Amino acid sequence: MQRSQERILTTHVGSLIRPPQLLEAVSARASGQPDAEATYERVLRQSVADVVRQQAASGIDVPSDGEYGKSGWFFYLLERTSGFELRDVPRPAVTFLGAEREGRFAAYYDQLARAGEVPSAAFSRQLVATGPITYTEQGRALLQRDIANVQAALADVHVTEAFLPLIAPASVFVNHANEFYPSEEAYLFALAEALHEEYQAVVDAGLLLQVDDAILLNMYDAVRAAGQDYRAWVQLRLEALNHALHGIPEDRVRYHVCWGSWHGPHTSDVPLREFVDLVLRVKAGAYSIEAANPRHEHEWTVWQDVKLPDEKTLIPGIVTHHISHVEHPEVVAQRIVRFAQVVGRERIIAGTDCGFAQNQNLQRQHPTIMWAKFEALAEGARLATQQLWGARAA
Repeated sequence: MQRSQERILTTHVGSLIRPPQLLEAVSARASGQPDAEATYERVLRQSVADVVRQQAASGIDVPSDGEYGKSGWFFYLLERTSGFELRDVPRPAVTFLGAEREGRFAAYYDQLARAGEVPSAAFSRQLVATGPITYTEQGRALLQRDIANVQAALADVHVTEAFLPLIAPASVFVNHANEFYPSEEAYLFALAEALHEEYQAVVDAGLLLQVDDAILLNMYDAVRAAGQDYRAWVQLRLEALNHALHGIPEDRVRYHVCWGSWHGPHTSDVPLREFVDLVLRVKAGAYSIEAANPRHEHEWTVWQDVKLPDEKTLIPGIVTHHISHVEHPEVVAQRIVRFAQVVGRERIIAGTDCGFAQNQNLQRQHPTIMWAKFEALAEGARLATQQLWGARAA
């Protein structure tokens, strides 16, 4: 994993808004239209090539495939592992919205539910473990397809590195039930063992692995409401993640945490200071942490007191998916410089708070805004580079 040795590098969290032609191919495939499978594979391959090229043109140094080959953030595992069933349930299994959902902002979340932006109060779908969780031959083929698509796309651009994002064990547990394993711990570690196979495959292909753990923090209210110790709950899940990462070089791994991609007040988010020491135990070379939106921008000061290990890199969110305002490059530069002055300029890669699309049909901003934010990120990184390395820096 490269560092910002001569200039501030840029990246993002991974999931990008799907283009119309890809969504049309997905729809045709789902409806069983003639030749839809071949058309989908062709459109997917071209869409990945296009999005990698556009990231590079926007100034992103470390791009992803946009997660275009996945149906959704964690439901993609249904296509790649055995042992799960997807069921309709009469009440929402998703509890990560926490106290805000039932408290002061209930009317706001009801409005979002009617718009389809958060789970509705009447209906949800749930992953249920009904047998041994293992990676399947179909899963291996789909993963290798995603790897091949991004490798082919990289041949046409000049970028520093590229990454593929995959789910963390804890984040599968946001919407789940276990009917097979004797304990929650056994369930977690079985899932971790299956995920290890896809983690290893990405690294073996020469790509960076990003492990996405967006639910870890969002269960703060729910875990405490159930009378459990939140730190102990987190620690077990990070032990499972480290098990999934066994044997994988840390400098090939990025670990992402955030407080959720949905738009909302986020007044009950757990403070970074309460769990950051646990995050730093994850066997990763870089930590991608939300830091750009108005609820969490102030937490750059945590790094004044918490030491980032010398061999680690920080990927703070410098622009956010949460608001439609496109950050001014000067604001971007100021945020980068603040972090660089605390942890060192070579240990900062400028990133985003979260992904801009959590599945094929859900986007957090209009694509024109997403690309404008990437361009502002790149321009701000250039300004920060001039301040941190001098006016003659590249």
